[in-house]
Amino acid sequence: MTARLVDIAAHAGVSEATVSRVLNGKPGVAVGTREAVLAALDVLGYERPVRLRRRSAGLIGLITPELDNPIFPAFAQVIAQALTRQGYTPVLATQTPGGSTEDELTEMLVDRGVSGIIFVSGLHADTTADMERYEVLRAQGVPYVLVNGFSPDVAAPFVSTDDRAAVRLAVTHLASLGHTRIGLAVGPKRFVPVVRKIEGFRLGLLERLGLDDEASEELVQHSLYTLEGGQAAATTLINRGCTAVVCASDMMALGAIRAARDLGLSVPRDISVVGFDDSPLIAFTDPPLTTIRQPVQAMGQAAVRALLEEIGGTPAPHGEFVFMPELVVRGSTGSGRKE
Repeated sequence: MTARLVDIAAHAGVSEATVSRVLNGKPGVAVGTREAVLAALDVLGYERPVRLRRRSAGLIGLITPELDNPIFPAFAQVIAQALTRQGYTPVLATQTPGGSTEDELTEMLVDRGVSGIIFVSGLHADTTADMERYEVLRAQGVPYVLVNGFSPDVAAPFVSTDDRAAVRLAVTHLASLGHTRIGLAVGPKRFVPVVRKIEGFRLGLLERLGLDDEASEELVQHSLYTLEGGQAAATTLINRGCTAVVCASDMMALGAIRAARDLGLSVPRDISVVGFDDSPLIAFTDPPLTTIRQPVQAMGQAAVRALLEEIGGTPAPHGEFVFMPELVVRGSTGSGRKE
């Protein structure tokens, strides 16, 4: 839309000549007058000229992989609320199948002059991805914080759930109920949280059941972080004799419950299922889901604090802030099947 000087001038209460000076970056205009003209541009729906899009405008980008998994809207809500309380405006950018990539979303946010970006479960969590993209972003002067997924090759604050401890909690819980054949349904091997969950799973099986890595190998099934992915993985694990399945997300756990029912089994009488996240509404499923709760509130607030420290010129330590998860026991886990 082409800006009409007369409309902008009328809205800002200044002359057309003043509007022209502001839009062309000419000196001699008071700060308050300049802000009034820029505000008029925004209100009237005109795009600011690129040179007038400043990072100090208070926009913060938030990039998530998707919104179908309830954990991502949960993170977005916490982060957005924390930013708003600090006077910033969150800009949510979400990847969708066949839509914009993380790099395209990042470029879009940088073009709009964001003060910083928070990445939730982004390419930083993919061990096969090129981490140089984050150094390019830093060279552009845009600070950022990364949530869930750590790379030693990126000099930035990371905020993560302790995935190893999470799965150990689940294995300990199931072993205490008498389960001796416990399976793990996780996402693709290339993701850092998956690698860590498998490490925690193996350690839990060794500690509680005396199983070595070789014995635990067939108890790990990789799939997608979806209901259908959980169903496929759980079907395989149940057919391998597992009486309990630990899932890498609540969505996968709902798929595992469906798999059990499709096989004519009852949860938790025949099969116990543990989820991961404690997504909103998951306590109201049938049966209510036992799960590992990510401390979303604390993690989201920590990510915002770290980013604002970066923006303010007093950077947080460039390392990983690890948050302990919590086991929430509900109705989807019960005693192991008697042989």
